Amino acid sequence: MAITFETNADGDSINTHHVIAEVLREALPYINYLKGKTLVIKLGGSTLEHQRGVLQDIIWLRSLGANPVLVHGGGPYINAWLEKLNVPAQFENGLRVTDARTLEIVRMVLLGQVNQGLVLMATEMGGKAIGLSGTDGNMVQAKFISERLGYVGEIEKINPALPQTLLEQGYIPVIAPLGQGPDGTCLNINADLVASHLAGALNAEKLIFLSNVAGICRQDGSLISELTEAAAKQLIADGVVSGGMIPKVTACLEALATVPRVHIVDGRESHVLLRELFTDQGAGTMLVRNQ
Repeated sequence: MAITFETNADGDSINTHHVIAEVLREALPYINYLKGKTLVIKLGGSTLEHQRGVLQDIIWLRSLGANPVLVHGGGPYINAWLEKLNVPAQFENGLRVTDARTLEIVRMVLLGQVNQGLVLMATEMGGKAIGLSGTDGNMVQAKFISERLGYVGEIEKINPALPQTLLEQGYIPVIAPLGQGPDGTCLNINADLVASHLAGALNAEKLIFLSNVAGICRQDGSLISELTEAAAKQLIADGVVSGGMIPKVTACLEALATVPRVHIVDGRESHVLLRELFTDQGAGTMLVRNQ
């Protein structure tokens, strides 16, 4: 069904102009607020297929004066390559068991496929992106978690100097979740943790998790737009937040120790970043510290 608009004497669409004015009126305070602010955005492996729309939003955020940093995962791509090469995938407590051969594949996929793919796409779309790994510039310093997990790292320290310098020069850092372990060893690190620690080190205003869920929902399934730490913990205790949402919400709560506002949004939705950041209603759930 075609949508028609009332037109004035000049043939212009009155309703269209009204909608544009309302959108700008609502967005301008948020645009002004985010100018000069750092935003760390974590693009999960489950939403990588929607990367073009995410990158477009990030490029627009940069042009509007915000300082976006993108941290990405790559789990599904890693699993696909492990299967092709007949290397079994193993997990313990949500972390990938990473022996020497698996680490080679992880590095190949994260750096050679995902990271460079994102940078090339962003550049083709007019953005100024630079691909990095946590091992560049001694950015992510880590230690081995356990012998059972192999080359899997726990973050000890973040050095934000390199991404900060790139932001100041107008670039969008795109960061793969690897870290430098003892004696220069490369370690595989959970991307959520890299994004969270980096956001704290960069004094980011917001940390945004792009996931495959709309956000945090009430018992009846309705989306909660804003939530305090205490309320989120109560939802977990009551069983409203359960299953795979528990680690997502827990990661957000931990990030609130160093970042004022943490968001969970559905990275599969079109222009979800702009809707979450520049509208009163938002698109997902924003978690804030207790009042």
